[in-house]
Amino acid sequence: MSKTILVFAESRNGALRRVALEALGAARRLAGKDGAVHAILACSGGAAEEAAALIARGAAVVHIADDPSLRAFAPEAYIAALGAAMAAVQPDALLLGHTAMGRELAPRVAAAIGAGHIADVIAIEASDDGDDVGFIRPLYAGKAFERRSFVPGHPWVITVRPNNLPAAEPLDAAEAAGTVAELPFTVPPLYTAVRSLVRRAGGQLDLAEADVVVSGGRGVRSAAGFEPLQAMAAALGGAVGASRGACDAGYCDYALQIGQTGKVVTPQLYIACGISGAIQHLAGMSQSRVIVAINKDPEAPIFGIADYGIVGDLFEVVPLLTTELQRERA
Repeated sequence: MSKTILVFAESRNGALRRVALEALGAARRLAGKDGAVHAILACSGGAAEEAAALIARGAAVVHIADDPSLRAFAPEAYIAALGAAMAAVQPDALLLGHTAMGRELAPRVAAAIGAGHIADVIAIEASDDGDDVGFIRPLYAGKAFERRSFVPGHPWVITVRPNNLPAAEPLDAAEAAGTVAELPFTVPPLYTAVRSLVRRAGGQLDLAEADVVVSGGRGVRSAAGFEPLQAMAAALGGAVGASRGACDAGYCDYALQIGQTGKVVTPQLYIACGISGAIQHLAGMSQSRVIVAINKDPEAPIFGIADYGIVGDLFEVVPLLTTELQRERA
């Protein structure tokens, strides 16, 4: 059965987030051979490059909502743009990334249009004819999984967890025949106004989309203790994260926090340094493909879920590993 799917293509600083391409890949699969995939870009000042990238990867129509109110994330303006896209496309499903933005928009859009909503999807199971579609999501900090589906007769609203679904592959030039359409919409009165954005210096990768994450816990003992971890992350082309314990102790910013009350990550490689493995932290990283634990306590709970464990002082082990990694790269 063919479907019409709409993707909210989230971007940051003028570039598509990888989860937008992952949602696009899921949309192509759900749409079926004869279905149609649409995308919406919310921007202030044009998004020609992002639109071209979406068309190259299978979007039949890219709807561009261009308005000064969309320069920063003002929820009311974004919901108005999404509502206009939903009205114009009349899709069977709306897909968003399970990001801070997607988590706020998805339930509000679903409530406004009377749609079903399934959040934090990590896998999609679909029959060949497309009639039976199941969405897999984790429960209880990743200790269990459930398969959910929608009742017929209502649109679907789905958020997909970054780094879990394959991104849409580029099409041949002859097949990428999508179009760009301006999306008119009315901006409602805004309850919040973003006057300015202050960004931290540096070009660290987004934790949620990094393929490699090196995290530190209370075992790093100080802010300076993160320096060996930063060197290792740089050698691996990854990002640096932290446990809540390290953030609470003032060793690093809360923007790096991974866990139940922080970010959820699913990298190809997760290296936990000086992290004991409290259940709250495991909730944010237990679905990583490969987990390496470095801890001087052989009884630390983190070893219970680690694929590889090193019992030792991280200040001795991490520099040695980094040196070997740098030697391999050279």
